[in-house]
Amino acid sequence: MKQLEVYLRKVFTVDLRALAFMRIWVAGIILTDLAIRSTDLEAHYSNTGVLPLHVLHRFAWNPYFFSLHSLSGLWQVQAVLFIVAAVFAVFLLVGYKTRLATVVSWTLLVSLQNRNTLISQGGDDLLRMLLFWAIFLPWGKFYSYDATKAKPENELQSTNYFSAATVAYIMQIFLVYFCTALLKNSPEWNSEGTALYYALSLDQILMPGGELIYPYPELLRFLTLTTWYTELIIPFLLLIPFYNSFFRMVVVSVLLMFHIGISLTLFVGLFYLINIASVAGLLPPKVMDWIDKRLLASFRRPKTGQFKRIFQRFKSPATVNFQLQIHRPLISAPLKRQLRDVFVASVLLYCFWWNLTGAGVKNIPKLPDNARWAGYLLRVDQHWGMFSPVVFKDDGWYVLEGHTEDGKMLDLNQQGKEADYIKPASVMALFKNDRWRKYSENYLFVHNSFMRPYYCNYLVRRWNESHPDQPVKELQVVYMKEPSLPDYQVAEPTREMLCACANLPE
Repeated sequence: MKQLEVYLRKVFTVDLRALAFMRIWVAGIILTDLAIRSTDLEAHYSNTGVLPLHVLHRFAWNPYFFSLHSLSGLWQVQAVLFIVAAVFAVFLLVGYKTRLATVVSWTLLVSLQNRNTLISQGGDDLLRMLLFWAIFLPWGKFYSYDATKAKPENELQSTNYFSAATVAYIMQIFLVYFCTALLKNSPEWNSEGTALYYALSLDQILMPGGELIYPYPELLRFLTLTTWYTELIIPFLLLIPFYNSFFRMVVVSVLLMFHIGISLTLFVGLFYLINIASVAGLLPPKVMDWIDKRLLASFRRPKTGQFKRIFQRFKSPATVNFQLQIHRPLISAPLKRQLRDVFVASVLLYCFWWNLTGAGVKNIPKLPDNARWAGYLLRVDQHWGMFSPVVFKDDGWYVLEGHTEDGKMLDLNQQGKEADYIKPASVMALFKNDRWRKYSENYLFVHNSFMRPYYCNYLVRRWNESHPDQPVKELQVVYMKEPSLPDYQVAEPTREMLCACANLPE
């Protein structure tokens, strides 16, 4: 038992400054995500958008989900919730009432994601899990307002920290990459090495960096196999009890380059930033010493320099304090820590069971359906199936054919120019952001056919409101399907009409 404890402490101890660094990064991502989502308040979160509440609850709702954003279909209510989320994300950024800010940020993030799962991607799951585990982590001990207000006797003597939550945080990273590799169980990933070729054949997500390497099949094969082996092997470096700092830096460095490479070649939204943020908490003490000295000198404790001076005259907003005087606490501090650790350990084991059975690991009993409610309630459900088991190959582009009263046919997807079926110079540029790209991807699937009329009606209404001099009487949502073929063959695009609707008078 003693040896196990020694092993756990060697492997799962983290630097509190690294956790604080991750907190700042995560808070910045939340604010960025809110800013991007806020440009589509009506489209994605209101009853006049593409997913009204009655459609959400009928077709895309899990009975164990909770969502404050689903209490109203008004975009104005969504705006208020976005503002509240942004305020608490700023609190998290500066480390003000850090634990409260973490809990509220997680709650509002889950609420927002549950409101429209049709625009979610793998990075959203990871961001949600980082915030969940952070509820139980002291990531406000450094580089924060809370740290500047800490009493001198509470100054930390060591920056090392170990708990069940640090185990959960590190094992979450392990699960992300290991299960991703397990799910990529097709020859195009682990033997043929054609997966990256097919990924870069998708014009919907092809970035300039991807265009540069696309013509080189042997390079793509090497990068494909390297990706798969990296995801399969790199997580185990986190479990090595010797030279721990060295191996952690290997993990951080490799994953940093890995995700920067993804961002340069594929259009994945905030996915790469979230993954980079997730490993920031792994930075070892020597690296944090250098960062602390060279880059964050004004934040250092006990004399927190410029950061402390910024908040020196800042006083907490006026609040009403309710105090209950109890001579003996209801739960002692040691018991509270034990209960917290038991809860965290239980959820972590549950996440392991969920992930490994979902990845098809043999000799592990399948997680029963009647045991999945807890995962959906806490939103610790997760599936790291990016481009797995095979890469999506039904590539193409949308033509939104708007028919006017005078017989013209406009493409609403290209600012109303005359519609044609010629492939655009950049298919990716047709999407406002990655949320719309993901929505358009889900729009193609037959099991999501319920989405189609609402998107069509939304487009007609928005176009006619903004172009009263050139309204459309009918809209046809057309997908020019161009499947990805092997060996750089080019398929002949075929026209598939997914939906049609008319601008009927009220």
